[in-house]
Amino acid sequence: MTDFSMLGLAPALLAALARTGIDSPTPIQARGIPPLMEGRDLMGLAQTGTGKTLAFGLPILHRMLGQPRVAPKTTRTLIMAPTRELVQQIAEALSGLAQGSPTTIVTVVGGASINRQIDKLARGCDILVATPGRLIDLLERQAISLGMVQMLVLDEADQMLDLGFIHALRKIARHLPKERQTMLFSATMPKQLGEIADTYLDRPIKVQVSPPGKAADKIGQAVHFVTQGDKAKLLEDYLRRHPDELALVFGRTKHGSEKLSKLLEAWGFSVGSIHGNKSQGQRERTLAAFRAGETKVLVATDVAARGLDIPLVAHVYNYELPNVPENYVHRIGRTARAGREGRAVAFCSPAEMEDLRAIEALTRQPIEVIGGEPWSAAMSDAARAKAKAEATQNRGQRPSGARPGARGPSKPGGKPAVSAKSPGSKPAGDGAAKAAKPRGARFHPAYAEATSGPKAGARRRPAPSRRDG
Repeated sequence: MTDFSMLGLAPALLAALARTGIDSPTPIQARGIPPLMEGRDLMGLAQTGTGKTLAFGLPILHRMLGQPRVAPKTTRTLIMAPTRELVQQIAEALSGLAQGSPTTIVTVVGGASINRQIDKLARGCDILVATPGRLIDLLERQAISLGMVQMLVLDEADQMLDLGFIHALRKIARHLPKERQTMLFSATMPKQLGEIADTYLDRPIKVQVSPPGKAADKIGQAVHFVTQGDKAKLLEDYLRRHPDELALVFGRTKHGSEKLSKLLEAWGFSVGSIHGNKSQGQRERTLAAFRAGETKVLVATDVAARGLDIPLVAHVYNYELPNVPENYVHRIGRTARAGREGRAVAFCSPAEMEDLRAIEALTRQPIEVIGGEPWSAAMSDAARAKAKAEATQNRGQRPSGARPGARGPSKPGGKPAVSAKSPGSKPAGDGAAKAAKPRGARFHPAYAEATSGPKAGARRRPAPSRRDG
């Protein structure tokens, strides 16, 4: 299929596509839309930035046309996505194509007023785009009924599993009718995702347009070996080489990412940050400034690895490597969007060698070394052992009989244990990410002179599960 007119879409949608300048379908759209138009269930596997949103969005909008007014507190289509940013991106893409039609689209995410969302749902909507946690909150308040859902979409399903939403999906599924069309889209194919597909999809068509774990061809990938304490000055050097280009910097934790953004700001960079501690309004304003080019550097946790579609991002810096290798693919997929070229540089400390090897195993290709030398196995093992010991020491052990949420033993006859939410406690990691590894070795003679400078890392704690990123 080389033209949208060959896919059986309504003339109003073809006109909307022409207005937006989208003239030909991407491979996932060309192969995915026909079976969806026939009402089949579908499992779509494609790397980020390949047009998955329109692959399911166009058949949904086509089906919504001409349907009678929706009943109050109901929806005809439910689209679930793991992060607030992805929910907003999906809604914006569909709203642009639905402009001028009676199709109504509502978004519900954490971090925003639930009362306003309840008011919007009271009138009913054709398409509901939601994060799982907030949707459960609304179901518990009986603000929405899913009994009239005709079409269900699980977008970025692998990340929903990474963020611990499997139990939420099962709870939501109990509210859905058995007779429905279901679509599952993902960039990777972990084993548990196959089990989800077997549970929720009925004889699905499988469409795969790229091998799972493969990054976009136009992304230049490289790795720079550097101690954790020298990463900040190295990042400064890279950013100053391209002062007028947009750069996205990924860290592991909320606390560490916020600390890094403040450091870069002190060094004179135009920088913003998004992570799970930011309100929805703060995240939207930060992203708008970055998209407009008013902010040149955006520091983010994996909450932003999906759902950021900013075509002009030229550089992605993995300041800290993800401990889930699939997240590396999603992170670097934020560059080289819409056919452009992009550059992704990973900073690898001794404690992260194992993470780097896991990434190379997933992508089935070695990453080009552009700085430093690979850490020896002995140094890597020592750094990881030190990181593990520090994490255990920082975490402390809750004694038998201590109340939930308390950290550390209480003093006999003295002050109670410090609550996890006490003012003196340190923030936990972002989302439901696995326990991040603290700093490894501090010194490497190969480039200590070139990259020595202030420390940027922060000791990190394992993160608790969160409903929404």
